[in-house]
Amino acid sequence: MAQITCQSLALGYEGKRVVEDLDFTVEAGDYLCIVGENGSGKSTLVKTILRLLPPISGTITLGDGLRPKEIGYLPQQTAAQRDFPASVEEIVLSGCLNRCGLRPFYNRSEKALAAANMRRLGIEDLSQRRYRELSGGQQQRVLLARALCATRKLLLLDEPVAGLDPAAAAEMYGIIASLNREEKTTIMMISHDIDAAIKYASHILHIGERKPLFFGTTDAYVSSGIAGSLKGETK
Repeated sequence: MAQITCQSLALGYEGKRVVEDLDFTVEAGDYLCIVGENGSGKSTLVKTILRLLPPISGTITLGDGLRPKEIGYLPQQTAAQRDFPASVEEIVLSGCLNRCGLRPFYNRSEKALAAANMRRLGIEDLSQRRYRELSGGQQQRVLLARALCATRKLLLLDEPVAGLDPAAAAEMYGIIASLNREEKTTIMMISHDIDAAIKYASHILHIGERKPLFFGTTDAYVSSGIAGSLKGETK
């Protein structure tokens, strides 16, 4: 069942179009990687799906009972965010805020969900540590646990391995793949790592300058030769 359907979508900000004629569908259980050069509109697409920006034209339709507040989002971090003084448990629990409604506190089930997601990500022993004391890989696990508290269905990840060393990046890719493969969580991920996108994703959306270059299965993407444009290869 389709969870996100984009039709004739044009995106931009402050009146400037960055990409148009986007048509793609994300089915339940897909692992979609969104690739393209800097400035091609990848982050703008994410913000539009999250309804932080309106589309210039076209439509984004959510299905399978998915609501915007139920998308688990892992954004790129700024330096200031990496120095955030809260505890790991406090940050993971904050993923439950949309479940609280008007309640000014977390209930027992929300605290249990946060604890369960910390166990899933192997960070339960860090629950009382200050976030800013953690390594980059540990911080990304905390943010992923937070995103999992917000969703039962779909994770939207913006460069989740940015700034990580190769070992921590490989570990994070493995965790994300396991969530998709074993727990059937739908993944949408922006990535500059074309090799990892080809290795892990079931589908690829490649955005070029002002236009989509490809949408389809990873096998079809590899056969198309379009990936070479990001690698600087001559096909």
